[in-house]
Amino acid sequence: MDERAAGTRASVEAVFREERGRLLATLVHRFGDLDLAEDVASEAVEAALVHWPVEGVPARPGAWLLTTARRKAVDRLRRDQAYAARLALLAAEAERTGGAVPEEADGGLPDERLRLFFTCAHPALPAADRGALTLRYLAGLTTQEVARAYLVPNATMAQRLVRAKKKIREARIPFRVPEPHELPGRLPGVLQAVYSIFTEGYAASSGPLLQRLDLAEEAVRLGRILHRLLPAEREVTGLLALMLLVHARRDARTGPDGELVLLDAQDRGRWDRDMIAEGEALAVAALTGGPPGPYGVQAAIAALHDEAADAASTDWPQVVALYDVLLALNPSPVVALNRAVAVAMRDGPAAGLALLDELAGEPRLRAYHPWVAARAELLHRLGRDAEAADAYRRALELAGTEPERSHLRRRLAAVAPPER
Repeated sequence: MDERAAGTRASVEAVFREERGRLLATLVHRFGDLDLAEDVASEAVEAALVHWPVEGVPARPGAWLLTTARRKAVDRLRRDQAYAARLALLAAEAERTGGAVPEEADGGLPDERLRLFFTCAHPALPAADRGALTLRYLAGLTTQEVARAYLVPNATMAQRLVRAKKKIREARIPFRVPEPHELPGRLPGVLQAVYSIFTEGYAASSGPLLQRLDLAEEAVRLGRILHRLLPAEREVTGLLALMLLVHARRDARTGPDGELVLLDAQDRGRWDRDMIAEGEALAVAALTGGPPGPYGVQAAIAALHDEAADAASTDWPQVVALYDVLLALNPSPVVALNRAVAVAMRDGPAAGLALLDELAGEPRLRAYHPWVAARAELLHRLGRDAEAADAYRRALELAGTEPERSHLRRRLAAVAPPER
């Protein structure tokens, strides 16, 4: 591949990554079929790889891809008699709109993207299918990457995606933004899907790397889109604030060799202060004008960490107080775990360990290595190194990424040095 061709391919890939969600959303809105939309979007990319090296990258590359994909969809529909009725609707719509490519209004984004968010997160779909669809069609992950995020075989994930798309089609799940009275019941699923993308990017479930920065950045981008489309929704603002305040630490979370660096040991000079400032302003907005929501409270906790000069000077009493609020809003074992760690920082390791031990009966935590590792650390601080070593060994069995395993091996060696 010559240098020009390589540059063109990079341009096409960059445009497609940026435009993917909007392109698919517009095509699904027009043709009502996710499979067709995905196929013709891929064909449009292939056409761009042929034409752009000769003709140059167009001034509006996203519009070029959309126009090309629409033409290919129409051609396919004309060849397939089963789609005759759909094609008639398409012709009527084209006549009404003049066949124009949808323009962005007031510098914003067309509603098609938001419609796709709510279609993927429709409550008629199982929760796992909603997240998988969002990862696949809005974050742009491959089926293999989605399977890895969910820790399932590729074939299982492929079947799940097929099943979810079939459910959308057969149940006639509407491709639309919910009415205002429907938003309270539907928006949390959308936000959870985006946050699931971010969580996998922030702390990968498996693999050689601690972070998948491309995935975390994609979640932030999706969060910005949602915030632009729903600026008055405080939990949308809270989610974006939370992601920015956490993502601001990305460069300090790993060392030169990719090793894990815990929060208390991070070089805070490497944190992104501009991103923190933006996140703090959004967190204030999310907590203003009514009762706090879970994402707004989590953003406030993240802001307290980001404001502190070091771990010791963190306002731990306020962090615990915010976790009390969060636990009332979202009484999950993971929130209880995080609160216990904060209590340990405020009141000492014995107090934190007592709270962690109260969670021992939670099924979701038994195979959750952060809970096991937190117990190991507090046991070590209390001088109970034999118990700490056992806990570190168990956490090592459960950890999913190599940087986490390397960190746990170092901690294990510190409490139970290998015999000579």
